[in-house]
Amino acid sequence: MIRILNHPVINSKITQLRDSETKPAEFRRLTQEISMMMVPSVTEKFSTVDIEVQTPVEKSFFPILAMPIVIVPILRAGLGLVEGFHAALPEASVAHIGMARNEETLKPETYYLNAPQELSKAEVLVLDPMLATGGSAIATVDELKKKNAKKITFVGLLSAPEGSRALSNAHPDIDIIIATQDRELNDQGYICPGLGDAGDRIFGTI
Repeated sequence: MIRILNHPVINSKITQLRDSETKPAEFRRLTQEISMMMVPSVTEKFSTVDIEVQTPVEKSFFPILAMPIVIVPILRAGLGLVEGFHAALPEASVAHIGMARNEETLKPETYYLNAPQELSKAEVLVLDPMLATGGSAIATVDELKKKNAKKITFVGLLSAPEGSRALSNAHPDIDIIIATQDRELNDQGYICPGLGDAGDRIFGTI
């Protein structure tokens, strides 16, 4: 399932991200704010169980989350989304996965993966600001499924239609939630009109 939020406040903040004059400190702040605002939409289908609670008035049953949450940023740009999600979901574990392109095959390969053992019993959120060709996202989900992850959601700020389709076709069983979708990829694989390289702009390495 592909869901494009197109929320007016989020889109307004993304417009500020797009501005080439936005400095890294402001870019990081906006990215954190947007990621926090996305949390309710990203988590709205999470399963719950009822537990008995003694309120100041009476005992009754109320819902709590049924499964632990694991946040998985794709290094390095995905780190820019972690703070916002972790602020809203402080009980979540944070795994990390690093992808690099094999210069012979031109396909992404995993060079680092650190994740909890029990992914099969968790809600897994894959974070990456940009879903361009979809190659890194597809490879990440491949790796997580090898670790027995069952409930996976990909979360991004911007996507190109090509990337959304590629990820959905490769993994039709996962949810894909994007703040906004842009027009297309250019010949260099950049999202257009886009916002440039999110990792460089987050970490000031332009």
